[in-house]
Amino acid sequence: MPLRDEIAELLRMPENGAGAPTLDTIETTLTDGYAEALALEAERWRIERRLGEVARDAAEVSAHSVAAELAELSDRLETADGELTRLRSLLHNLQARRRHLRRSRS
Repeated sequence: MPLRDEIAELLRMPENGAGAPTLDTIETTLTDGYAEALALEAERWRIERRLGEVARDAAEVSAHSVAAELAELSDRLETADGELTRLRSLLHNLQARRRHLRRSRS
């Protein structure tokens, strides 16, 4: 199951009582989620760097080739941005769930 689906499932579970996720489960999932967010940010950085390289070297290759690569890179960047936005939102909600669980145990 993809990580975003796992997080969404945790958020649908009861906050306490039977069927509620454990604090360990939430914290492990948060750690995995933050690692995935960092990987997505790294991918965005690589795409942005490549966009700059393509723009810089545009005079050396055909306009069709440049246009095709720029379109593909733009699509990839948009996809990464969307995934990162959705993941951050889920992580924010799961972090709030963790805070609530910790407070209720104090």
